[in-house]
Amino acid sequence: MFSLNGQIALVTGGSQGIGRAAVLALAELGADVAIMARSAEKCEAVASEVRASGRRAIAVPGDMGSQEQIKAAVEKTAAELGPISILVNNAAITRDGLLLRMKREDWDEVIGTNLTGVFLMIQQVLPMMTKARRGRIINLTSVVAQSGNVGQANYIAAKSGLIGLTKAVAREYGSRNITVNAIAPGYIETPMTAGLPDAVKQSMLDQIPLKRPGLDQDVASAVAFLASDEAGYITGQVINVNGGMYM
Repeated sequence: MFSLNGQIALVTGGSQGIGRAAVLALAELGADVAIMARSAEKCEAVASEVRASGRRAIAVPGDMGSQEQIKAAVEKTAAELGPISILVNNAAITRDGLLLRMKREDWDEVIGTNLTGVFLMIQQVLPMMTKARRGRIINLTSVVAQSGNVGQANYIAAKSGLIGLTKAVAREYGSRNITVNAIAPGYIETPMTAGLPDAVKQSMLDQIPLKRPGLDQDVASAVAFLASDEAGYITGQVINVNGGMYM
């Protein structure tokens, strides 16, 4: 079993779905965790779950579309838990629409939260990791960043950008013992996918050799592994967790 004892993790979008599962998986392995999301109430609920298991946890409400709130979340985490050694960039939004009908504000908001926000978050956390000469940065991208999809040009552009950002930071900071990897989930059962029409869900299942949707725990297990010392020689990679949906 991997151990994360003594590690401090910050998980964005950690109040539900994949983010919540990642928080619980990291805590189970011994990490103390800060949960960041826009809902203070939901963040605190997950933090309470972690504390009930015997680990330290705090809620750091914030919006990844705000540079000021990102900075405040990192500062609060460091002040209350300690220097961040594991960063999981999971928070994301969608504003779907066909390209010709997509509003500029829908493009800007998705790029701002899903890509620029991750860039700003990494900037805030890197000084702690470089000083400690140890860090794990895990960026959540998506299967559609590799396969494409109709009606998601903004989302796909941001998630594809995350893959490039992952590789760039991995090269820049590998010498400081900081690994940077991306995880690309496929069709995962989460609150975000729960509202999809049944026909859309079935269409995705038809593309999956394992013939089932993924669970948030499937992705969280990959997060926990990449955060561990056992993954210390893996960097700049995209780990596909998609049941074979995209190969």
